[in-house]
Amino acid sequence: MSGDGAGPGDAEENLRPLRTDLRPIVEAVRGADAAAFVAVGDRFDGDLRYLTRFSGPDRPYALVVVPDTESGDRGGRAVLCAPALFREQAEREFVAAARDADGEFHDGIGREIRTEGVGDHAGERAAGVVDDLADGANAATEGDGPTVLAPASIPHDAAVYLERADNDLTSTDAVADARARKTPAEVDRLRRVQRAAVAGMARAEAVLAESGVTDTTAEKSKRDSRPPLRWEGEPLTTERLRREVNQVLAARGVRDAGNTVIGAGPSAADLHYVGDDPIRPGETVLLDISPRGPDGYYGDVTRTFVVDGDGGWERRAYVAVEAAREAALDEVEPGVPAKTVHGEAAAELAAYGFDPNADEGEAGFTHGTGHGVGVSLHEGPSLSGAGELRTGHVVTVEPGVYDPEIGGVRLEDLVLVTDDGYELLAEYPFGIVPGMDSA
Repeated sequence: MSGDGAGPGDAEENLRPLRTDLRPIVEAVRGADAAAFVAVGDRFDGDLRYLTRFSGPDRPYALVVVPDTESGDRGGRAVLCAPALFREQAEREFVAAARDADGEFHDGIGREIRTEGVGDHAGERAAGVVDDLADGANAATEGDGPTVLAPASIPHDAAVYLERADNDLTSTDAVADARARKTPAEVDRLRRVQRAAVAGMARAEAVLAESGVTDTTAEKSKRDSRPPLRWEGEPLTTERLRREVNQVLAARGVRDAGNTVIGAGPSAADLHYVGDDPIRPGETVLLDISPRGPDGYYGDVTRTFVVDGDGGWERRAYVAVEAAREAALDEVEPGVPAKTVHGEAAAELAAYGFDPNADEGEAGFTHGTGHGVGVSLHEGPSLSGAGELRTGHVVTVEPGVYDPEIGGVRLEDLVLVTDDGYELLAEYPFGIVPGMDSA
């Protein structure tokens, strides 16, 4: 297991080259007897970011991948229809970065940039490349247009342009399947950003450990007569705590991406709370930190603390969630159905008297036990979905219980499925009392 050992130098550590193997896409095209694969999106589209490693503009561009009938079963060509002003960046990130030390493309798939028709819609540009390169190289009968594979998430307007050009559009899971199993270079990025996330958690815990209530505190709340905690002479709020976390993330070369979720008391039962709430003694303080690294990969870690608790609901909930986390992790290994991990966590929470199938807004366990993490914060596989865990999957394990009138408890780690079990990509200690690590 890797320790949290994050330091400012992590941003400069040597990482393995980040490259995407496009052969599975070519094989999917061949297997479907199709002519091409097309993806359309912008820099925020996870599929396109993964396939191209191009961190381009916030307006749509397109990728077209076609088999190469002259270079054997696994050869092909990939064309990125980039905006003209981004050509140099696209050449660097999509073309040059995919070459090995000998100057050859690492997966045998040739890559090129095209900037023709930059005023046209990205779907229209993609259709032109398909028409230029596919050359009817599928099993369509005479008079039919070629079959083109695309992710199910392709924008509707792009799909319309492709279909108007007489292409038969068919969705494929090939990209989602490829994204789900991480390469060593991807794990490098995930581990790096997860270390930054736990460093942010350490800062939050330190602030909570240093906070307290003074006799001079006179503030009251309609929600509770208990005064808020004070830190450095001022009331401690979720926003103040969030800023402390985000400063650490920035110092370690990652962006908070608006994903530093901190709730206190009832707002800790809100799964995505990013508002400003006073933090009071005796309440659960739930911190879910999910930064994004410079290559687009996310971290994800959650801990829950209580300052000056009375050992009531929050203690029982914490013990239950910690037991559910252990039960879930005990099931993580290749070949295990993903649903089994969720089922074990839910069963453990039920054994402690919490509803394992609560709906949103109700008291109990209201979400799945985990999800994949990569260039999207939520991607495959889902621990509540179909399929089995495979070596290379990176998933969160995050059981939690909530009561909208009291608060919430969640514990979350990022886990790599290995040949013989799992690895925590960065460890962080457990303990409901900040500054008092559990053994």
